Amino acid sequence: MKTIYIKSLAALVLAGGMASCGDKFLESDMFGQVDSSTALDNIDNIGYALNGSYYALTYYKFAGTEATFWGDVASDLPYWNQKSAHFNDLYQFQPTETSVLPREVWEYGYKVIDSATRIITAGEAMAPTLSNDEELSTLNRYMAEAHALRAYAELVLVNGFAHQVKVDGKDYSDQPGIVLVSTPVGPNDKVSRSTVGQTYAAIENNLSKALELFDAAGDWSSERVFFTPASVKGLQARVYLYEEKWNEAREAAKEALSLGGISGLVDTPEAYKALYAGGGSNTESLFYLAIDAQTNWSAYSLGTLWSSYGYSPSPWLQSVMADDDCRRAVWGWDEVQGTPTTPIFKGGKFTGTSGNPAYGTCYLINAPEMYLIQSEAALKLGDLEAAATALLEVAKRNPAISTTADLPADKDGLYSFLKEERARELFQEGHRLWDLRRWGKGCNVYAVGAPNVKWTFSNLNVSDCVFPIPVDEINTKAGVTQNEGWESTFPNL
Repeated sequence: MKTIYIKSLAALVLAGGMASCGDKFLESDMFGQVDSSTALDNIDNIGYALNGSYYALTYYKFAGTEATFWGDVASDLPYWNQKSAHFNDLYQFQPTETSVLPREVWEYGYKVIDSATRIITAGEAMAPTLSNDEELSTLNRYMAEAHALRAYAELVLVNGFAHQVKVDGKDYSDQPGIVLVSTPVGPNDKVSRSTVGQTYAAIENNLSKALELFDAAGDWSSERVFFTPASVKGLQARVYLYEEKWNEAREAAKEALSLGGISGLVDTPEAYKALYAGGGSNTESLFYLAIDAQTNWSAYSLGTLWSSYGYSPSPWLQSVMADDDCRRAVWGWDEVQGTPTTPIFKGGKFTGTSGNPAYGTCYLINAPEMYLIQSEAALKLGDLEAAATALLEVAKRNPAISTTADLPADKDGLYSFLKEERARELFQEGHRLWDLRRWGKGCNVYAVGAPNVKWTFSNLNVSDCVFPIPVDEINTKAGVTQNEGWESTFPNL
């Protein structure tokens, strides 16, 4: 099995120009005298291009920092000590059409989509010409990963720039979604936004196609920095959860765990801390990014945001996390530079054995989320026993909880507990904003004034908040329209 590593080939891919976006929507450009629209003429080049797609996904302007941080920063989970101004506009729920984080997530999300689409298009054209079974297997695997990458980027973008597809049973599928790309878009092509429902249908199709192609390939990487059937199933479970397709979400989550060879979670401080030693140390992760001491974003890293750039667990999150909960094993505070009024976190899940948060990686699709999806789906289907059993696997990280008898017995109580458990377990993984939106749950945000914190906005229903499309995209006149009235969906200071 052939394996391609981001850290060793990313520069070659970028120099070769296998995928690019310029100032216009999905502009194809020339780099190193290789035209990205015609270079994918053999399997090796498709492999290099796939590596470039992973690089774009991993880059700090997308999942490596900003796309992941978005779901945490605009929620009730962080506290910002104001030592720096990084993304404070989102923390304050005061975005603009020029906000840095959304603009860069939009740009790099479409870099991933553009590159993946070129791989898929070239691969589909090449497949009928191949007679060698090994070459066809490799090509099918590459295309499977490209479909998964495109699905991941589409989900990030539709969450960030459109209304949540479902909010506590209410359907918003007819709302404006994102631009779907099924064939490479040229610099002068006109585009238009699909609906949220059409976007989710495209995401589902990409994930189904990825699984089909993995099956045809009969082979995939053993390295979890690449998509595999297990991580595709995990992403599929997340998509079904957002769509409130409870049966499908439950089954996909179970399959993800089975394919990933995971039958349980650790529940001691020592074992939990070992998960976050760095890179592949997290045996509960199905898909993570190739970030380490050699390949990282330094000052632009997510670990830096959760340390020297001033973000830490909010007082609310600290209040619902038991003192002896094993997840606190990775929590630490800078007692030298930090003060009660400007607390400085040491990075949490990003600290690792090196102690440098900049070297910590992002674990994007993980086993605990699969148990939580099973629990929520079972609860919605009326199977409280199954809901409690799946929830217990995560909740027992708190040593006070050892059996389902320690969990709430009624449906409403169990659901409230599950919502808090998702906050405790998925902190720093970028899910909270999308959870709050889909639940239609009011929350307190924009905490100020440590140590006696007050909330600037109380009981805010963030489901109503729809972020603006970056003005740079609107100004290209390529056809992307703005979210009408987006300003009125955010509170006034």
